[in-house]
Amino acid sequence: MGDTRIVLSEREMPQRWYNIQPDLPAPLAPPINPATGKPIGPEDLAPIFPMELIKQEVSMERWIDIPDEILEIYKLWRPSPLYRALRLEKALKTPARIYYKNESFSPAGSHKPNTAVVQAYYNKKEGVKRICTETGAGQWGSGLALACCLFGLKCTVYMVRISYDQKPYRKVLIRTWGAEVFPSPTDKTNAGRAILEKDPDSSGSLGIAISEAVEDAASHDDAKYSLGSVLNHVLMHQTIVGLELKQQLKIAGEEPDIIAGCVGGGSNFAGQCFPFVKDKLDGKKIDFIACEPTACPTLTRGAYRYDFGDTAELTPLLKMYTLGHRFIPAPIHAGGLRYHGNAPLLCLLVNKGVIEARAYHQKEAFEAAVTFARTEGSLCAPETSHCIKAAIDEALKCKETGEEKCIVIAYSGHGFFDLASYEKYLDGELIDYEHPDEKIKEALKDIPEIVEPGA
Repeated sequence: MGDTRIVLSEREMPQRWYNIQPDLPAPLAPPINPATGKPIGPEDLAPIFPMELIKQEVSMERWIDIPDEILEIYKLWRPSPLYRALRLEKALKTPARIYYKNESFSPAGSHKPNTAVVQAYYNKKEGVKRICTETGAGQWGSGLALACCLFGLKCTVYMVRISYDQKPYRKVLIRTWGAEVFPSPTDKTNAGRAILEKDPDSSGSLGIAISEAVEDAASHDDAKYSLGSVLNHVLMHQTIVGLELKQQLKIAGEEPDIIAGCVGGGSNFAGQCFPFVKDKLDGKKIDFIACEPTACPTLTRGAYRYDFGDTAELTPLLKMYTLGHRFIPAPIHAGGLRYHGNAPLLCLLVNKGVIEARAYHQKEAFEAAVTFARTEGSLCAPETSHCIKAAIDEALKCKETGEEKCIVIAYSGHGFFDLASYEKYLDGELIDYEHPDEKIKEALKDIPEIVEPGA
């Protein structure tokens, strides 16, 4: 293969999102209203989401048309390129063929604008003036700040405090696009003040930041809430990545044997692999590897139960793998992977054995990222390093067995704002952390006992 890059033209960009719900191997458990213990309806979500997104959340249509206004904005960075990692293959001496779908070309440097511009668009159509959200490492916050800027909306971002401190230039990017950003927990909400009263030095968590953003949106008539992962409609918007990937692999004459991606809430990985899931359910041999940190082992060590999506118990209950909504993760550098729960759609597929979950320490993940940078030249986000580690492991297995597998990496974004964490790795200052069983058991005690409807 001569050219290592496979690109699509604008006219080849997918015109519809793929909704996996009609093709699931089992029905998805409905969100539950914690006050009534019954499934929620659209009226329960209307105070915080625009109605069109609510419709997408519950839709059973397999294909949803992408509005022309969204397609025009997508063209700022889409279609994104697919690369063959020939130099990495050569360094590993593997017969495997390694590809990576590179989402770092968006203005925000990650996959997050794929849904951010959609959510801003539907909020604008409904007359919303301001969108409130949370962000971990800052990719989502900057993605939504960009989207709100493009549509003339105000944006308020609650950024997990440890990431606010570790990644100062993400908040500069957020502010450059006109949004306001606060380190969470803050003294601006009841949820934030309650946390600070117990722990004035709290490093924060996505669960806390979500509570603050939801409270802010619910208490102001002109504002709505926006979530960058977890929910069905968010994962659906991200399938434009996997749909492009299908076309690009076809051009390359390839069928994927393995697709690996990092998982925090699940949108990046789901966006790449969901368009291939039905192929597997129909009998095609393909492995999906969801990669997470050992410091926040939601899929690998969490409980598959109903739980709140936030710390202050303001959200509906979702059936998902969870470490408990009061879980406070260790301050590892992959800030986008520090969420206590996960997307219900992804969790169902993990539970049914369609997707495999693996956990990695941050030092071995950074080692893989540096290997990738020294061969392919691209510096990835710390989150992406986890699936690069998985891909390298699988490629080395192929070296041992002689199998010529096609391995695809979900390259979720660049690491240019994460140089401080790379510096710590290169200076030998990073430490590995594996969340203790006793802390997981303690956090799980606060999960409500809910009987699944129809069970």
